[in-house]
Amino acid sequence: MNPTHLNYHHLRLFWEVARAGSLRAASARLHLSQPTISAQIKALEKSLEEPLFDRTGRGLKLTPGGRLVMECAGEIFSLGTEMVRSLHGMGSARNLRLNVGITDSLPKLVAWRLIRPAVRAFPNLQLSCVEGHAQELLGSLAGGRLDVVLSDEAAPSSLPVKAFNHLLGESPVVFCATPLMAKKLGLGFPGSLKDAPMLLPASRTAWRHEIDRWFDSHRIRTRVVAEFDDAALMKTAAADGLGVAPIAASVLDEAIERYGLKPVGRPVKCGFPCYLITLERAMRHPALAVITAEAKEVFSSTSSRRS
Repeated sequence: MNPTHLNYHHLRLFWEVARAGSLRAASARLHLSQPTISAQIKALEKSLEEPLFDRTGRGLKLTPGGRLVMECAGEIFSLGTEMVRSLHGMGSARNLRLNVGITDSLPKLVAWRLIRPAVRAFPNLQLSCVEGHAQELLGSLAGGRLDVVLSDEAAPSSLPVKAFNHLLGESPVVFCATPLMAKKLGLGFPGSLKDAPMLLPASRTAWRHEIDRWFDSHRIRTRVVAEFDDAALMKTAAADGLGVAPIAASVLDEAIERYGLKPVGRPVKCGFPCYLITLERAMRHPALAVITAEAKEVFSSTSSRRS
Protein backbone atom coordinates (compact mmCIF):
# COMPACT_ATOMS: atom_id res chain seq x y z
CA MET A 1 0.00 0.00 0.00
CA ASN A 2 1.10 3.53 -0.78
CA PRO A 3 0.94 5.45 2.56
CA THR A 4 -0.05 8.64 0.74
CA HIS A 5 -3.36 6.93 -0.11
CA LEU A 6 -4.35 6.37 3.52
CA ASN A 7 -7.87 7.69 4.11
CA TYR A 8 -7.69 9.49 7.43
CA HIS A 9 -11.46 9.81 7.65
CA HIS A 10 -11.75 6.01 7.54
CA LEU A 11 -8.95 5.79 10.09
CA ARG A 12 -10.82 8.14 12.41
CA LEU A 13 -13.99 6.06 12.19
CA PHE A 14 -12.05 2.89 12.98
CA TRP A 15 -10.40 4.61 15.97
CA GLU A 16 -13.75 5.81 17.32
CA VAL A 17 -15.29 2.33 17.02
CA ALA A 18 -12.27 0.72 18.70
CA ARG A 19 -12.47 3.25 21.56
CA ALA A 20 -16.24 2.84 21.97
CA GLY A 21 -16.07 -0.97 21.82
CA SER A 22 -19.03 -1.37 19.46
CA LEU A 23 -20.53 -0.02 16.26
CA ARG A 24 -23.71 0.94 18.11
CA ALA A 25 -21.92 3.13 20.65
CA ALA A 26 -19.74 4.77 17.98
CA SER A 27 -22.79 5.35 15.79
CA ALA A 28 -24.59 7.20 18.58
CA ARG A 29 -21.50 9.28 19.36
CA LEU A 30 -20.74 10.19 15.73
CA HIS A 31 -24.38 10.51 14.54
CA LEU A 32 -23.68 8.17 11.63
CA SER A 33 -25.48 4.97 10.69
CA GLN A 34 -23.87 1.66 11.60
CA PRO A 35 -23.83 0.41 7.95
CA THR A 36 -22.01 3.60 6.89
CA ILE A 37 -19.33 3.21 9.56
CA SER A 38 -18.97 -0.53 8.89
CA ALA A 39 -18.53 0.00 5.14
CA GLN A 40 -15.83 2.63 5.63
CA ILE A 41 -13.91 0.48 8.12
CA LYS A 42 -14.01 -2.40 5.62
CA ALA A 43 -12.64 0.00 3.01
CA LEU A 44 -9.79 0.87 5.40
CA GLU A 45 -9.05 -2.82 5.98
CA LYS A 46 -8.99 -3.39 2.23
CA SER A 47 -6.57 -0.50 1.68
CA LEU A 48 -4.30 -1.69 4.50
CA GLU A 49 -4.61 -5.31 3.37
CA GLU A 50 -5.04 -6.20 7.01
CA PRO A 51 -8.10 -7.23 9.08
CA LEU A 52 -8.52 -4.85 12.02
CA PHE A 53 -11.37 -6.58 13.86
CA ASP A 54 -11.95 -10.25 14.63
CA ARG A 55 -15.63 -10.73 13.76
CA THR A 56 -15.86 -14.47 14.42
CA GLY A 57 -17.39 -14.14 17.90
CA ARG A 58 -19.82 -11.81 19.59
CA GLY A 59 -18.83 -8.19 19.61
CA LEU A 60 -15.77 -6.58 18.06
CA LYS A 61 -12.27 -7.58 19.12
CA LEU A 62 -9.14 -5.98 17.75
CA THR A 63 -6.70 -8.17 15.87
CA PRO A 64 -2.96 -7.70 16.59
CA GLY A 65 -2.83 -5.49 13.51
CA GLY A 66 -5.87 -3.61 14.75
CA ARG A 67 -4.19 -2.85 18.07
CA LEU A 68 -1.14 -1.49 16.25
CA VAL A 69 -3.30 0.69 13.99
CA MET A 70 -5.31 1.94 16.97
CA GLU A 71 -2.15 2.90 18.86
CA CYS A 72 -0.73 4.74 15.84
CA ALA A 73 -4.08 6.41 15.13
CA GLY A 74 -4.17 7.76 18.68
CA GLU A 75 -0.76 9.32 18.17
CA ILE A 76 -1.78 10.74 14.79
CA PHE A 77 -4.91 12.45 16.13
CA SER A 78 -3.11 13.64 19.25
CA LEU A 79 -0.49 15.26 17.04
CA GLY A 80 -3.24 16.90 14.98
CA THR A 81 -4.76 18.36 18.14
CA GLU A 82 -1.34 19.64 19.17
CA MET A 83 -0.90 21.32 15.80
CA VAL A 84 -4.22 23.16 16.05
CA ARG A 85 -3.59 24.25 19.65
CA SER A 86 -0.11 25.48 18.78
CA LEU A 87 -1.44 27.48 15.83
CA HIS A 88 -3.87 29.23 18.17
CA GLY A 89 -1.25 29.91 20.81
CA MET A 90 -2.68 27.44 23.31
CA GLY A 91 0.57 25.61 23.98
CA SER A 92 1.42 21.96 23.47
CA ALA A 93 -1.18 19.30 24.07
CA ARG A 94 1.12 16.38 23.34
CA ASN A 95 0.69 14.52 26.58
CA LEU A 96 1.12 10.96 27.68
CA ARG A 97 -2.10 9.02 28.10
CA LEU A 98 -2.57 5.99 30.33
CA ASN A 99 -5.81 4.01 30.42
CA VAL A 100 -5.89 1.85 33.57
CA GLY A 101 -8.43 -0.78 34.53
CA ILE A 102 -8.70 -1.54 38.27
CA THR A 103 -10.54 -4.65 39.41
CA ASP A 104 -13.30 -3.88 41.89
CA SER A 105 -11.81 -6.35 44.38
CA LEU A 106 -8.47 -4.53 44.54
CA PRO A 107 -8.46 -1.98 47.41
CA LYS A 108 -8.49 1.48 45.88
CA LEU A 109 -6.03 2.89 48.40
CA VAL A 110 -3.52 0.31 47.18
CA ALA A 111 -4.26 1.10 43.53
CA TRP A 112 -3.86 4.85 44.08
CA ARG A 113 -0.68 4.37 46.10
CA LEU A 114 0.79 2.64 43.03
CA ILE A 115 -0.55 5.09 40.44
CA ARG A 116 0.10 8.34 42.33
CA PRO A 117 3.90 8.51 41.68
CA ALA A 118 3.31 8.19 37.93
CA VAL A 119 0.92 11.16 38.02
CA ARG A 120 3.52 13.19 39.88
CA ALA A 121 6.38 12.07 37.62
CA PHE A 122 4.49 13.11 34.46
CA PRO A 123 2.56 16.35 35.13
CA ASN A 124 0.96 16.22 31.66
CA LEU A 125 -0.17 12.61 32.00
CA GLN A 126 -3.77 12.12 30.91
CA LEU A 127 -4.95 9.38 33.25
CA SER A 128 -8.13 7.38 32.78
CA CYS A 129 -9.13 4.89 35.51
CA VAL A 130 -11.95 2.40 34.99
CA GLU A 131 -13.23 0.07 37.71
CA GLY A 132 -15.00 -3.22 36.99
CA HIS A 133 -14.98 -6.98 37.19
CA ALA A 134 -11.75 -8.66 36.10
CA GLN A 135 -13.34 -10.41 33.12
CA GLU A 136 -14.85 -7.16 31.83
CA LEU A 137 -11.57 -5.24 32.20
CA LEU A 138 -9.50 -7.97 30.57
CA GLY A 139 -11.92 -7.88 27.64
CA SER A 140 -11.29 -4.14 27.31
CA LEU A 141 -7.54 -4.79 27.52
CA ALA A 142 -7.78 -7.39 24.76
CA GLY A 143 -9.87 -4.95 22.71
CA GLY A 144 -7.24 -2.21 23.00
CA ARG A 145 -9.38 0.11 25.13
CA LEU A 146 -7.09 -0.23 28.16
CA ASP A 147 -3.30 -0.08 28.38
CA VAL A 148 -3.02 -2.03 31.60
CA VAL A 149 -5.10 -3.73 34.29
CA LEU A 150 -4.30 -3.68 38.01
CA SER A 151 -5.69 -6.82 39.59
CA ASP A 152 -5.48 -8.99 42.68
CA GLU A 153 -5.43 -12.12 40.52
CA ALA A 154 -3.55 -13.14 37.39
CA ALA A 155 -5.17 -13.11 33.96
CA PRO A 156 -6.33 -16.61 32.93
CA SER A 157 -4.71 -18.43 30.03
CA SER A 158 -8.14 -18.70 28.40
CA LEU A 159 -8.04 -15.09 27.21
CA PRO A 160 -8.39 -14.76 23.41
CA VAL A 161 -5.08 -12.85 23.33
CA LYS A 162 -1.77 -13.44 25.07
CA ALA A 163 -1.55 -11.45 28.30
CA PHE A 164 1.44 -11.02 30.59
CA ASN A 165 1.08 -11.02 34.38
CA HIS A 166 3.66 -8.81 36.09
CA LEU A 167 3.58 -9.59 39.81
CA LEU A 168 4.13 -6.32 41.69
CA GLY A 169 4.11 -7.83 45.16
CA GLU A 170 1.91 -9.09 47.97
CA SER A 171 0.72 -7.22 51.03
CA PRO A 172 0.05 -8.75 54.44
CA VAL A 173 -3.17 -7.77 56.19
CA VAL A 174 -4.00 -6.00 59.44
CA PHE A 175 -7.43 -6.53 61.00
CA CYS A 176 -8.82 -3.19 62.18
CA ALA A 177 -11.84 -1.91 64.08
CA THR A 178 -12.99 1.06 66.11
CA PRO A 179 -10.61 1.89 69.00
CA LEU A 180 -12.97 0.38 71.59
CA MET A 181 -13.53 -2.85 69.64
CA ALA A 182 -9.83 -3.13 68.77
CA LYS A 183 -8.85 -2.82 72.42
CA LYS A 184 -11.34 -5.52 73.41
CA LEU A 185 -10.22 -7.95 70.70
CA GLY A 186 -6.49 -7.19 71.01
CA LEU A 187 -6.06 -9.59 73.92
CA GLY A 188 -5.47 -13.15 72.77
CA PHE A 189 -5.20 -12.28 69.08
CA PRO A 190 -5.81 -14.02 66.72
CA GLY A 191 -8.02 -16.38 68.75
CA SER A 192 -9.99 -13.34 69.92
CA LEU A 193 -11.47 -13.06 66.40
CA LYS A 194 -13.54 -16.20 67.03
CA ASP A 195 -17.21 -15.21 66.71
CA ALA A 196 -16.22 -11.54 66.35
CA PRO A 197 -18.32 -9.57 63.81
CA MET A 198 -16.35 -9.65 60.57
CA LEU A 199 -16.55 -7.41 57.50
CA LEU A 200 -14.96 -9.21 54.56
CA PRO A 201 -14.39 -8.89 50.82
CA ALA A 202 -16.96 -10.57 48.56
CA SER A 203 -16.76 -14.37 48.61
CA ARG A 204 -15.91 -14.58 44.88
CA THR A 205 -12.65 -12.63 45.24
CA ALA A 206 -9.14 -14.07 45.45
CA TRP A 207 -8.47 -11.99 48.58
CA ARG A 208 -11.45 -13.50 50.40
CA HIS A 209 -10.22 -17.00 49.56
CA GLU A 210 -6.87 -16.18 51.18
CA ILE A 211 -8.57 -14.79 54.30
CA ASP A 212 -10.80 -17.85 54.59
CA ARG A 213 -7.79 -20.16 54.30
CA TRP A 214 -6.03 -18.21 57.05
CA PHE A 215 -9.06 -18.50 59.33
CA ASP A 216 -9.22 -22.25 58.66
CA SER A 217 -5.51 -22.72 59.38
CA HIS A 218 -5.97 -21.02 62.77
CA ARG A 219 -9.25 -22.84 63.46
CA ILE A 220 -11.14 -19.59 63.79
CA ARG A 221 -14.89 -19.78 63.18
CA THR A 222 -15.97 -16.42 61.84
CA ARG A 223 -19.24 -14.53 62.13
CA VAL A 224 -19.53 -12.65 58.86
CA VAL A 225 -21.99 -9.78 59.21
CA ALA A 226 -21.35 -8.16 55.83
CA GLU A 227 -19.47 -8.70 52.55
CA PHE A 228 -18.28 -5.93 50.24
CA ASP A 229 -17.14 -5.49 46.66
CA ASP A 230 -15.85 -2.02 47.59
CA ALA A 231 -13.01 -2.01 50.15
CA ALA A 232 -13.62 1.68 50.90
CA LEU A 233 -17.23 0.95 51.88
CA MET A 234 -15.99 -1.94 54.05
CA LYS A 235 -13.69 0.46 55.93
CA THR A 236 -16.52 2.96 56.33
CA ALA A 237 -18.72 0.25 57.85
CA ALA A 238 -15.89 -0.71 60.22
CA ALA A 239 -15.48 2.93 61.26
CA ASP A 240 -19.21 2.94 62.07
CA GLY A 241 -18.68 0.06 64.50
CA LEU A 242 -20.26 -2.71 62.42
CA GLY A 243 -17.31 -5.06 62.79
CA VAL A 244 -13.65 -5.90 62.09
CA ALA A 245 -12.26 -5.31 58.60
CA PRO A 246 -9.02 -6.48 56.93
CA ILE A 247 -6.79 -3.70 55.62
CA ALA A 248 -3.70 -4.08 53.45
CA ALA A 249 -0.63 -3.34 55.57
CA SER A 250 0.85 -1.33 52.70
CA VAL A 251 -1.82 1.38 53.16
CA LEU A 252 -2.50 0.93 56.88
CA ASP A 253 -1.36 4.43 57.88
CA GLU A 254 -3.60 6.12 55.31
CA ALA A 255 -6.56 3.94 56.27
CA ILE A 256 -6.14 4.62 60.01
CA GLU A 257 -5.86 8.37 59.42
CA ARG A 258 -8.82 8.49 57.06
CA TYR A 259 -11.21 6.20 58.93
CA GLY A 260 -10.08 6.48 62.56
CA LEU A 261 -9.58 2.71 62.93
CA LYS A 262 -7.09 0.88 65.13
CA PRO A 263 -5.25 -2.42 64.53
CA VAL A 264 -6.62 -5.40 66.41
CA GLY A 265 -3.35 -7.33 66.21
CA ARG A 266 -0.15 -7.79 64.25
CA PRO A 267 -0.03 -8.08 60.42
CA VAL A 268 -0.93 -11.57 59.23
CA LYS A 269 -0.19 -13.50 56.07
CA CYS A 270 -3.58 -13.56 54.41
CA GLY A 271 -3.04 -10.75 51.95
CA PHE A 272 -3.50 -10.55 48.23
CA PRO A 273 -1.08 -10.39 45.32
CA CYS A 274 -1.13 -7.38 43.03
CA TYR A 275 -0.62 -7.89 39.30
CA LEU A 276 -0.04 -5.43 36.51
CA ILE A 277 -1.49 -7.11 33.39
CA THR A 278 -0.44 -6.01 29.91
CA LEU A 279 -0.49 -7.35 26.37
CA GLU A 280 3.28 -6.81 26.07
CA ARG A 281 6.06 -8.62 27.89
CA ALA A 282 8.12 -5.41 27.92
CA MET A 283 6.28 -2.44 29.43
CA ARG A 284 7.18 0.40 27.10
CA HIS A 285 4.91 3.07 28.57
CA PRO A 286 7.15 5.24 30.79
CA ALA A 287 4.45 5.61 33.47
CA LEU A 288 4.43 1.83 33.99
CA ALA A 289 8.12 1.90 34.89
CA VAL A 290 7.30 4.38 37.68
CA ILE A 291 4.44 2.18 38.90
CA THR A 292 6.61 -0.94 39.07
CA ALA A 293 9.35 0.98 40.89
CA GLU A 294 6.82 2.26 43.43
CA ALA A 295 5.49 -1.28 43.88
CA LYS A 296 8.90 -2.44 45.09
CA GLU A 297 8.80 0.23 47.78
CA VAL A 298 5.15 -0.39 48.71
CA PHE A 299 5.43 -4.14 49.11
CA SER A 300 9.01 -4.41 50.37
CA SER A 301 8.20 -2.03 53.24
CA THR A 302 5.54 -4.44 54.53
CA SER A 303 7.08 -7.82 53.76
CA SER A 304 9.28 -7.73 56.85
CA ARG A 305 6.18 -7.34 59.04
CA ARG A 306 4.47 -10.57 57.95
CA SER A 307 3.62 -13.23 60.48
